[in-house]
Amino acid sequence: MKLTISAKLKLRHNPQQKAALDAVTLAYRDALNFASKKAFEMDKTSSQPKLHKETYPVIRERFGLGSQLACTVEKQVAATFKTQWTKLKQNLKAREAGQTKRRYKGLDAPPKFVSRTLEYQYGRDYSWKENQKVSVGTLNGRLVLEYEGYQKHLDLISQGVETGAAKLYYQKSKKQYYLIVALNLELPDPRPTDHPTVVGVDVGQRYHFVAQSNTGGTLFQAGGQARHTKDHFAHARKTLQRKGTRSATRRLVSLSGRERRFIANWNHSLSKRLLHRFPKSLIGLEDLTHIRERTEGRSHPKATQKVKASKRRRSQWSFAELQAFLSYKAPLMGCMTTRVHAHHTSQCCPKCGHCSKGNRPNAGLMMMCEVCGFQLHADLAAARNINLRTLLVRQDWMGTGALSVRPDVSYREVKAVYSELRWSTDTSLRL
Repeated sequence: MKLTISAKLKLRHNPQQKAALDAVTLAYRDALNFASKKAFEMDKTSSQPKLHKETYPVIRERFGLGSQLACTVEKQVAATFKTQWTKLKQNLKAREAGQTKRRYKGLDAPPKFVSRTLEYQYGRDYSWKENQKVSVGTLNGRLVLEYEGYQKHLDLISQGVETGAAKLYYQKSKKQYYLIVALNLELPDPRPTDHPTVVGVDVGQRYHFVAQSNTGGTLFQAGGQARHTKDHFAHARKTLQRKGTRSATRRLVSLSGRERRFIANWNHSLSKRLLHRFPKSLIGLEDLTHIRERTEGRSHPKATQKVKASKRRRSQWSFAELQAFLSYKAPLMGCMTTRVHAHHTSQCCPKCGHCSKGNRPNAGLMMMCEVCGFQLHADLAAARNINLRTLLVRQDWMGTGALSVRPDVSYREVKAVYSELRWSTDTSLRL
């Protein structure tokens, strides 16, 4: 089982070495903008071979970049234009379906690169040296620098773990360069007996997650604190944008990215808390692909402030990041994640299996079964249903020896498969 993690290494550089790194990062950024303009002139092409013929000699001569960095510039620009074309096609489909009236403007002008981050290829642009040193490429040859970082990452590098591409990142506030390296780990293949506990995790906005294990353990994580902080950022942005002065613009620049970093740190903390609470477990996560397209309607021009705030919070819901953090951290902590079907998890009774919108009166906090009368917190009921579906995945895994991950099965298939599984009140610690 292969797993890729990122190691952030702080480079120890003096003023002369920093000047050499400044020169190569600025030249790389200028080369990106040059290649972006060329690709725009070539009918906004996303083909790297076409771009290579037109830009490679100029990048080598005008900007002084090495051959590998020049090829990396072309690859990055081609990938950027490919992304823009994909977004344009998605926008055209959305406009045809009447989901939006806005025209995508990403290809009206060549994309502009502002960041000084560049990408190194292992063995060509950077390599490891003895005594915790790294050799990185500049405009005037290699530069050998000492580095420091998280001790576990340093131990992996010293043990000779396989490394991939790295990014040279400049943090302007600290005037410091960092090397972000991809470490490819080889972990033993998991077995069903390695995960005796099965956990179902329901993600949401009022509660960022509700977890339920097959042994009766539960864990609620309220989202009020994070929601309050995000509302504060939204109010600050709105006020500064209305003001429109130069000082307000400078303040907006200083605030940019702060909310994103707060949410990323929050999701990191939540994922660690969940994994520490349920060690050696198989964690079932909902497959929420295209959830916003299925649940969000068109915005009304006369909508109230409360409706607009609710729509903004839904658009800022970072469930995918939380699930991604859980997925990559789980193998490092002896756990494992799998995706299960997410339809009607909070509308199904985990005791008798009856599924209906009527089980959620007024879409409230409680799930009240119309058939058996069983009542439970709706998010906890959803977590139990996810737990049942994850138990089926584990049972299939034990029977066949292969982990079957089927996030795209239909609701009828799911209902037929787990129709015999119910949450017994005899094993529920809450009753």
